[in-house]
Parts: sequence; structure tokens; C-alpha cells
Amino acid sequence: MKGLQNISKKIKGDKVIWLVVIILSTFSILAVYSSTGTLAYKYQGGNTEYYMLKHLIIILLGFLLMYIAHLVKYTYFSRIFQVALWVAVPLLLLTLVAGVNLNEAKRVLPLPFGLTFQTSDLAKLTLIMYLARMLTKRQEVIKDFKTAFIPIIIPVLIVCFLILPANFSTAAILFATSLVLMFMGRVSLKHIFSMVGLGVAMIVILLVVTKANPDLLPRVFPRAETWLNRLESFTDGGSEDNYQVEQAKIAIAGGGLFGKLPGNSEQRNFLPHPYSDFIYAIIIEEYGLLGGILIIVLYLILLFRAVKIVAKVPRNFGAFLTIGVAFSLVFQAMINMGVAVSLLPVTGQTLPFISMGGTSIWFTSISIGIILSVSKEIENNPENGTIAQQA
Repeated sequence: MKGLQNISKKIKGDKVIWLVVIILSTFSILAVYSSTGTLAYKYQGGNTEYYMLKHLIIILLGFLLMYIAHLVKYTYFSRIFQVALWVAVPLLLLTLVAGVNLNEAKRVLPLPFGLTFQTSDLAKLTLIMYLARMLTKRQEVIKDFKTAFIPIIIPVLIVCFLILPANFSTAAILFATSLVLMFMGRVSLKHIFSMVGLGVAMIVILLVVTKANPDLLPRVFPRAETWLNRLESFTDGGSEDNYQVEQAKIAIAGGGLFGKLPGNSEQRNFLPHPYSDFIYAIIIEEYGLLGGILIIVLYLILLFRAVKIVAKVPRNFGAFLTIGVAFSLVFQAMINMGVAVSLLPVTGQTLPFISMGGTSIWFTSISIGIILSVSKEIENNPENGTIAQQA
């Protein structure tokens, strides 16, 4: 009991968010261990503990990063990530040119010891930081097109455009998150809707050109044909993506109300990516409908706690930062779960904190650490509703 009290004193910020992250991470370790059996027999000679231990180490490092991030006063991140944005954009360019192919697209840069670095993870966080900073500083002229909207939207378009060729869904999530932030920052609705219209028009043009000239657009956007095929297979079936969805449906149906219990999944042997894209289907198969609902509730609690933080510090850097990070994570989670239950076409998005990964888990951990840093400042200044307006 004293040990728990000592730990509680050392960690600051919203304790509910800490608890949510711990529960999600526990699900992650169990689900990854259960779903990587095929990988273990294919690449590790049947050593089923290899991937679990590797994932456990990644999770623990993530908690360390989250702990360090939550100790830092969140306003310092504004200055740190000012530099990071200038690093992220060249890295995205480098990835397009010299990146390693991952799922038929150049998404990662090679690192020593066989590791890889997914540059879009860095770009997402730095762009949210940039928007939070700019929205805070431009509040007095936020409705102006030239002095507010243009400086805010240009980096959004650049970053999303550089992510788009390799990962359409990530670019779309980041673009949507940016629009939500701009709406909360009181950017003119006329300007926001113009960007929505532009985004829809670009997608339609890409799809039409791809359909009319199958050999032309893929030279510039290699994944364009894949996007179109996924949309078509979502409605008419018959593709490999549809095969994944069908296997996920079997897993979900087999789980019933209470599931087959941990480690008893059968569809993990048939799903192509049971440890990442479709891990939610494995969770429902093993933990049942109740387990699947619990995961959804945990993400909604995370979003709810973030909204509570924002309500205490409206329209300042901490508020924009918190809602931007939280919305991005929860939106991605809902898309992943929507794909698993066949509500959305296959996107390739992982489930934050649960899917097996490296840099994605670490940047997610840093993101949560930043939210905890904001909530920590509120705890330290309970009577000050306008903490840290500077960015």
C-alpha cells in the first residue's frame, strides 16, 4: 500500500489518464503475445516469447518517455518542436526518396540494429505543436486570411502532401485533426470549409485520374491504385483486403459475449496482420464483446479527460495542444476499430497503445506525456484558469 502511495506521489497529472494507459498497455502485451505465433514460427524458430519480450521492452521505454515528458513544463515543448518541424519536413522528403518499403510504400527510414523510424509519427506531433502555437499567438487576428489563415494552413498542406503518397489514411487523419484544431481556435468557418472542399476535390481528382489513366498517376502516387481498389473492394468484395475483413468478421463472431479467453484465438493464424491493423478483432475473439466495448470506453474516457483539461484552460497553448493530441489518437483508434468491424474500408492504421510497433508507441507515449504535463500544471495552479498563455 505504501508502495502505491509512493508511486502516486512521483507521477503527476491526471491519474485517470495514467490508469487508462496502463490498462491499454496490458491489453497490448497480452494481445501481441497471442497474435504473433505465426511470426514466431516463421522468423524465430517457434520462439513465441521473442515478440512479446520485444514488445514489452518497447512498452516500458514508452512509459519512460511518457514519464519524462510529463515532468517537463508543457510550454517548453513549443520551443523544442519549433526546431523539430524543420527536421520533420526534410525527413519526410528523404523517406519518399530513400525510405524502406513497408506494405508496398516507402514509409520508414532504416536505423542501426535493424530498427526503422516512421517519419510520419514525428511529423504528426510536430504539426499539432505548430498549430497549437500559431493558434495561440494569432488569436487577435485569427479571422484574417493573410496574417492568420495562410501561415497556419501552409505547413498543414506541406506535411499532409508529403505523407500522402505513402499513407493516405495518416494524411487524412492529420488533415482532419488540423481542421478540428482550427475550428476550436476560432479560424473563420469560411476558410475551414474552403479547405474541406479543396481536400474532397483533390481526392476525387486523384480517383478519377487513376481510373481513367491506370498507368499515369501511380508513377507519382504509387498507392493511388491501392486506395481506389480498397474503396471498390469495400463495396463489392473479392480482394485481399476483403479477405482480411472476412477473417476479422469470423474472429469477432467467434468471440461471442465473453470470448475464447486469452491465447485461444483461431483467426490469428489466418489474418495477415493480427498484431497490428486487425488486433482489435483478435481482442474481441479472445475477450468477447465485453472486452471490445471496454477498449472503446477506455479511448472515450481518454478523450473525455482531455476535454475536461481544455475546459479549464480555454483557447491557450495547453488547450489546443491537449485536444489536438487526444483527438488524433482517439480518431485513429476509432478508424482502426471501424475497419476491424467492417464499418470502414481497410486503411492500415494501427490501434494506438495496443498494436505492435516501435516509433508509433514511443511518439504516442510522448503525446500522452504532454497531455499529462498540461494537467499537471492545472493541478499546480487550481485557481488560475489562464495558465501559461505563452507558447
